[in-house]
Amino acid sequence: MSSMIALVQWRGICAGKSSIAQYLVEEHNFTRIRLARIAATPAVEKSASNAHVPSTDSGSVDKRLTFADVDALLDFVTLRWRERWVTTDIWDDKVVDALLRRPFFLLVSVDAPVSVRWRRFTNRFAKNKLTPPSLEDFVLRNDEHLFAPGTGLSALFQRAQLKLLNSTASIATLCDAIRSLNLTNEARLRPSWDQYFMQLADLAAHRSNCMKRRVGCVIVREKRVVSTGYNGTPRGMTNCNEGGCPRCNNAAKGGTGLSTCLCLHAEENALLEAGRDRIGGSATLYCNTCPCLTCSVKITQVGISEVVYNQGYMVDTMTANIFAESGVRLRQFSPPTEGLVDLSLEIAPNDGAETKPDDVRDVLDGDYFVRPL
Repeated sequence: MSSMIALVQWRGICAGKSSIAQYLVEEHNFTRIRLARIAATPAVEKSASNAHVPSTDSGSVDKRLTFADVDALLDFVTLRWRERWVTTDIWDDKVVDALLRRPFFLLVSVDAPVSVRWRRFTNRFAKNKLTPPSLEDFVLRNDEHLFAPGTGLSALFQRAQLKLLNSTASIATLCDAIRSLNLTNEARLRPSWDQYFMQLADLAAHRSNCMKRRVGCVIVREKRVVSTGYNGTPRGMTNCNEGGCPRCNNAAKGGTGLSTCLCLHAEENALLEAGRDRIGGSATLYCNTCPCLTCSVKITQVGISEVVYNQGYMVDTMTANIFAESGVRLRQFSPPTEGLVDLSLEIAPNDGAETKPDDVRDVLDGDYFVRPL
């Protein structure tokens, strides 16, 4: 197992960073490390009389694991690459820049509504028998901390690979939500091959000019890219998003009027680019959307051995029948959740290989429908 630093950054005080760090320590054998704060304690962390309010994790970290600067912290962790570390100390963009250059670093941000954070903050004051600032002062201090020109930390929040919105009502609920995210999945640090090629398919989809749906496709042989494709009108014709395909530019519902569509599908473009000779008999096709019936016939004809998709499509079952009869393996791969996640919502477990309830394998139980390793 490679080293992992999970740096939990908070956008506002009492957002839940310490609770998430403690979860990693207790359930996944992480060790807390600290980066010394050089600047003065910001006003948002002080009482009405400017007294410092003790943190909920105060004194829980070995002083030998506190470092004067980020370079010293990185030197320490690099020599101990088999272990797992977590810190909640991020003071400026220089710290983030240094950490993001390393392959073992995951930046997680956590935020919560002001009203929720205020309630948590006043509870902390009550436990320490201190007078909290007024709600108005709390908001003003928070804004200063996040948005002050040159020193505000709000911009750092946007650099996180995973952004958590924590309006959960209890620590137990928060831990359940984090557990469902599979936060320690090492594919968050270095993508698995499935994740890597699916991300390339998603990137190809951004070149799509089809007005109906963005689809991207990658054909791979022996873990090397053979060709890529995205959907849109044929070469030399007006782009679909410029009026080139009348069918895609009207209000036709999905699956209707397909015989009048002028757009080539992403899979078709990738197959045409590669050709049967380059594809051979051991190629895998990755597509961010499950291929349609027409494309499945062509995929079978050129000798693709496996199709991996992310999102379902309305003719999944018919596609699955074609692949099952012709011996093409079909499976769904959904990468680990990234971006903004609301922890108060019910989160389905996601280990990077999620099978959705409406997956075709729930309908067709055959040897060709397998989970990825």
